Amino acid sequence: MDELVEHWTVLSDEVGLVGAKHESTRLGFALLLKYYTQYGRFPRCRADLPDEAVDYLARQTKTSASSLGMYEWSGRTIERHRREIRTHLGYRECSVADAGKLTDWLAVNVAHAERHPDWVREELIKQCRQERIEPPTAR
Repeated sequence: MDELVEHWTVLSDEVGLVGAKHESTRLGFALLLKYYTQYGRFPRCRADLPDEAVDYLARQTKTSASSLGMYEWSGRTIERHRREIRTHLGYRECSVADAGKLTDWLAVNVAHAERHPDWVREELIKQCRQERIEPPTAR
């Protein structure tokens, strides 16, 4: 329960943002927002979201957990939601120029000392957070 409260509670500065969404997309939006603040990226699909978090946020948003079944994981709505969340949190999508700079940063600061992929990825994510860049994905 402590983890749910810590990571999945809609904060006071997020209430208006979440509440402005249509009831059919409110839960999906809230889950994207809280997942992004916790992991620094968006979930790829419903399976990325813990059932406990879905239930907890459904109660907060006064929606049904089953409404998430209708949430579209591709298309204009989720893209708009992602843009709104990035803007709210002060992040931007990773551009080609950003990817080049991050590659150079990794080569100079990380790869020479460590080649374990998980550790390198962890360092990349830390750098992206510091630069307020959404980490590149393998979409």
